[in-house]
Amino acid sequence: MAARSFDRAGLLIALLALMTSTACSGSIQETTPGDASNVPVAGSAATSATGPGANVPPAAGDSRALGFGANGITRLSREEYRATLRALLGVDVASDVELLPADSFTPFDNDYTLQVPSKALVDGLKAVAERALEKTLADQALRSKLVSCSPTGAADTQCLTDFIRRFGRRALRRPLADTEVQGYLRFQPFAVATNDFYTAVSMVARAMLQDLEFVYRVEIGQPIAGRPGVNRLDDWETAARLAYFLWGENPDDTLLDQAQNGALRSDRDVRATAERMLADERGQRRILRFHALWMGYDTLPNAPELNAAMRQETDALVRRVVFQDQRPWLDLFTATETWANAELGAIYGLPNTGPSFGWVSYNTAERRGILSHGSLLSNGYNGTDTSPTRRGKFIQERLACTPIPPPPNDVMADQPPAATSGNDCKIDRYAAHRKEARCSGCHALMDGVGFGLENYDHRGAYREHDTGKPQCVIEGSGDLSGVGAFRGPAQLGALLAQSGELTSCLIQRVYQLGVGRAPRPTEDAPMLEALEQRGGPGLQLRQVVLDWVSSEGFRNRSVDEL
Repeated sequence: MAARSFDRAGLLIALLALMTSTACSGSIQETTPGDASNVPVAGSAATSATGPGANVPPAAGDSRALGFGANGITRLSREEYRATLRALLGVDVASDVELLPADSFTPFDNDYTLQVPSKALVDGLKAVAERALEKTLADQALRSKLVSCSPTGAADTQCLTDFIRRFGRRALRRPLADTEVQGYLRFQPFAVATNDFYTAVSMVARAMLQDLEFVYRVEIGQPIAGRPGVNRLDDWETAARLAYFLWGENPDDTLLDQAQNGALRSDRDVRATAERMLADERGQRRILRFHALWMGYDTLPNAPELNAAMRQETDALVRRVVFQDQRPWLDLFTATETWANAELGAIYGLPNTGPSFGWVSYNTAERRGILSHGSLLSNGYNGTDTSPTRRGKFIQERLACTPIPPPPNDVMADQPPAATSGNDCKIDRYAAHRKEARCSGCHALMDGVGFGLENYDHRGAYREHDTGKPQCVIEGSGDLSGVGAFRGPAQLGALLAQSGELTSCLIQRVYQLGVGRAPRPTEDAPMLEALEQRGGPGLQLRQVVLDWVSSEGFRNRSVDEL
């Protein structure tokens, strides 16, 4: 298959036009095409989930009426950039990647509506690329893997050409045109001047690793006859979207070969490819991180050893349900066993846990599933104690996909209600929320849920009274508004599962990760509804992912945003 025709100048003109229509605060540098600083990706009236027009019903013929919302141009997140460099160069830039601007988490790190270009981004990309290449070229094994041919000398044009084509296809996720190859060959005189073939290799690779198409997933597609406003992604774009959705890194040679051979054009081909990718360890790691970001345990507030044990416990349950046993996804919330060692066993009060990890049955009916894990119960910890409000907000927004409006500007939302005496119990202090009319509505949604988990501290240890106040006995009863009353994580998990809210939220989160922004109530509703209709109580996460990638919403895009 011939290299894709790519009008870089035209793309930049379109992107710059978009920038002028947005409220983006980043400045645009005087740069050449391919420089990542020239890419304007910010929340605009067209892209923002909260901007004008976000929830306006689509007019007849509008691409939004087709059942899926628009896609923007997504920049690689720090973690995606790190994973991609590791795949391309064989080195881990875990510490160097901190030089890049921090990502916004909503809860995922790929929300293109919040990505703004900056000088810090350009400087960081340059520094990270240089450091990574220096490590790779200094290692004989990694250097030989990077450059598969053996150069006969500094002026070996054929070997350099082979490297440019091979590395360029992987880095830019498409084959290079002959004119592009000739452009990169202009670095060869520097190799001759230094009498070092790898001088040119380094310069070529550094240029590609800072190229617009490397840093951003530029998806153009081709117009579809009879469907104005919608483009179908080409084979290379489909491969890239699959790779970053299912692996969080660039396509490998196998996936690129499929694109080159036209093996990603039918729903069946894409679904079969996605099944292979999910079975790969990279796919499993991606699913684990999906849960960790969504459910708020990607970072934990405890000692490093305990954090690692908690993460291992929750990862093991996700692996078991999703991959090993391929059980219904809702079993995450009703599982009767957990993966624990002596440290976790002592915290949870579990008998018969040895020094090594193993599957252990819960010894009380109040503990079941992932909501009993310290990793999730750490949500809502304010540094000294658990916050029923924060816990309730976490459950409502993260697991039920129920947004909670922000508090009034003059309310210190992060401060717990002040005690009026040393004998005040937490439940009495939080009752103040219910007495103020402007606060009572939202706190009814949050505090009622949080107090149902109050018998468990942020590590997951059971407690009968407020910390340091034996007179303040914890009742431990909660209410999930509109669903029912509960006591403890087992009953809460069962309520969420029975309500259907967990399944609906799961589908929304999978969709959100795939499109790189929050779902929009009007334009995305038909696609979300279609995915939900294929589900049910026995729904597996793999099914949601496979149904999404083999839908037209995954391989098409609206042209609204370019």
